[in-house]
Amino acid sequence: MRIFQPCTSHRERKGAEMKRKQSQHKVNARMSPNRSSKKRFVGPRSLAEFLAMPARRQDIWDAVGQVTTEVRSGATLAQASRKFHIDPRTALRLGRPALRKLRNGRWVARKSDRLLRVLPMPTPKGLIDIGVPDSRQATLVGNYWNAVDLHRGTGDSSALRPFQEKYITDADGKRVPFMTDTDELDRLASAGQLSFESLYARVA
Repeated sequence: MRIFQPCTSHRERKGAEMKRKQSQHKVNARMSPNRSSKKRFVGPRSLAEFLAMPARRQDIWDAVGQVTTEVRSGATLAQASRKFHIDPRTALRLGRPALRKLRNGRWVARKSDRLLRVLPMPTPKGLIDIGVPDSRQATLVGNYWNAVDLHRGTGDSSALRPFQEKYITDADGKRVPFMTDTDELDRLASAGQLSFESLYARVA
């Protein structure tokens, strides 16, 4: 609501009006979606930053990591984006550090990247999420889950042996050991804390 002072001169009113318009113009520029939308969504660098994002953006960021992994396996950017239900332009903008463009115009994934992935890991207290700082360690976590799945499906725990007394260093520098105690893994599974369908939807 505009409030007029009864004794204000025309010049003063005009000056005040111009200042108001200039101020509003600055606000509109800051709020413009064309200028701010890209800046507002910055890739997280830690688990805390990831958890601070709205759930929708967490889903988008998870998809970005999955898309880059899929492209690294040979899929096109369009194919991978379609598979994980994300706009290719969004995947490219957010995952750009992990991608490079060939002379023929096709986007491919670099051999490795430092995009944060948030992945599940079992602990004696249950399943937790950890921030994995790069694609190489994300692949290691994926291989670990393949070993866990093999044990759960067939009883063969041999694939878990390379992970004994090994750990992942998360984005905060904390060591998270791989759980290889089959009795503990079976206990967690029996308690419904290991749902492989949901786990594999996130492990990239």
